[in-house]
Amino acid sequence: MSQSAPLVAVPDPAPPARTFEDFFEAEHVRLFRALALMTASAHEAEELMQDAFLKVWERWDRVAAMEDPTGYLYRTAMNRFRNRYRRLRLEALRRPGGGDATDGFARVEARDQVARALRGLAPRQRAALVLTDMLGFESAEAGELLHVAPGTVRALAHQARESIRRRTEPDHE
Repeated sequence: MSQSAPLVAVPDPAPPARTFEDFFEAEHVRLFRALALMTASAHEAEELMQDAFLKVWERWDRVAAMEDPTGYLYRTAMNRFRNRYRRLRLEALRRPGGGDATDGFARVEARDQVARALRGLAPRQRAALVLTDMLGFESAEAGELLHVAPGTVRALAHQARESIRRRTEPDHE
């Protein structure tokens, strides 16, 4: 009679840890497109995207362990977007004779109808519209990214749609 050893549950090997490089490859195109739509500038979007990924890379050991590293990436990018916009507004106000903080965005030539429609929106309206209508975020999720209430996101997106409608309707004056 042979005695059998007690059965010991051997855990499945853990899935391989996701590398930052894999994360970047999976997310960079979508983030760039979102930022390009919000800023109406490929150059501005590229800079914001690089800044956001740099911040995520610096904290990758903690970010990789998060339940939603993509959400953290988008929050980081939105914070960069907001900070840059605030800084541009302050610089414009400090210049003699005022100035328009969106000059950089206005100089960018639109390449398609979506970019032309988005270009005329206020930055917060553009961000709300891109996050909810184009990227499919719920207003609560978009509100977290923009640091505003979900109702504010819905109002900003509504204002953006109305602004686009008024500018594109042929008989509206």
